Formats: sequence, C-alpha cells, structure tokens
Amino acid sequence: MSHATDIGADRLLGMSRPELDRLFRVSPPGEIPQGKGLGTVLLGLSPKTNAVAAVLARRLTWQGKVFEPDGRELRNLVTPFGIRAVRARVYRDSSWSDDGACIVLDYTHTSFVAHWIRDEIRSVGQGVYLGNVYWGRRKVLDFILTFGDEPT
Repeated sequence: MSHATDIGADRLLGMSRPELDRLFRVSPPGEIPQGKGLGTVLLGLSPKTNAVAAVLARRLTWQGKVFEPDGRELRNLVTPFGIRAVRARVYRDSSWSDDGACIVLDYTHTSFVAHWIRDEIRSVGQGVYLGNVYWGRRKVLDFILTFGDEPT
C-alpha cells in the first residue's frame, strides 16, 4: 500500500504534538494490523526528549501490541518482560479527533485497569501507524506502532 505521507517511525520522533495531530488528521486508517507491532511513545517535545522517553517507556512499561489474526482483539506487551496483558477490542469507527475513519483500540469492556482508555490509529507509512491515546474523551498521548522491518 502506498501512502501520500509514507513517514517512518524515526521521523515521527522529531515531530511536535501539533505536527503529529496534523499528520493524524490527513492519514487514512489503513488495514487493521495483524501480529506484533513494536510500540514507541511520542511526547511531541524535542527530538532528544522524545527519544529518551521512548526508550525508557519501552524498557520499563510498554513494548507494543499484538493483534490477533482475526483482527478483532489485541493484547499489549507490558512490563520489562513483554507480558501479553491489557486486552482491547479492535474495530473501525469515527475518530474523536476529527470524525474521520480510524481503527479503534477499545479497552472499555475488556480491561479493568484501562477501561477508561481508547486508542485510535491511522496508517502513516508502510507498516507504520500513528496512534492517539484518550483518557475518557481527553487526548493524553501519541504513539507509534511499527510492523515488519521498519526500524524505530
């Protein structure tokens, strides 16, 4: 699949939060991913701060997400050991950011610890998804999911 944007994960680490928001708004939802996506937290601050935060988050708390082959559920890879936990339903719906199509990762009915969390992802490049994290209806964080050979 070719993208008008086709941005790699390394470039996303250098973007500000407004730049990430604009990119999310113009990106298509893409196909629902399958398999393991390497996760990278994006703070939308300086490139150096983003890189340090991404490494710390990956080593200590969150390594990514594993999508089931049927595309209807996922589990997060958490703790330094990459334990598969914190399940979410996966489906297409309208984004809370702009009402456009996105892929929703919904924890409402699947997780006691994250029932107030909703993630939305859109494809920004080959095997690269940009995500928004909502706590209730408030956007609190951005992240990247990278599938395949794309380095982070």
